[in-house]
Amino acid sequence: MRRAIALSLRNARGTGGGPFGAVVVHKGRVIGSGSNRVTTGCDPTAHAEIVAIRAACRRLRSFSLDGATIYSSCEPCPMCLAAILWARIDRLVFANTRADAARIGFDDAWFYRQVALPPGRRDLPTRRLLRGEAQQAFKAWAANPRKVAY
Repeated sequence: MRRAIALSLRNARGTGGGPFGAVVVHKGRVIGSGSNRVTTGCDPTAHAEIVAIRAACRRLRSFSLDGATIYSSCEPCPMCLAAILWARIDRLVFANTRADAARIGFDDAWFYRQVALPPGRRDLPTRRLLRGEAQQAFKAWAANPRKVAY
């Protein structure tokens, strides 16, 4: 956890990438770490947890981080929480809360509310189109004997 906090502090004092850090540990070893790079990398998905997960997956050459723990300097936003779950990380440990983050301008409450709504009720205008055509890819996937399930 101290390493994640150190990354967040270095970022907060540095180029303004955001005061967040994360570290992924597997079998007692740090296999990935990252700090927020949203503004410095012009990438809205470059949250510390995502950066750390990407590094850990590259290191293990696997999309699964089963058996790992992620340490985050702050409670993950919905995007990062979903990435943690998709990566099959076993445990999440965080320091600051989302309320702490909101007090300094990083308020995720709207995102949490949007995710909980059905698509037609979200603030983002959404419609479904060409489902029949898109089903071909799902049928091909289901029939592919070489697919790697995740």
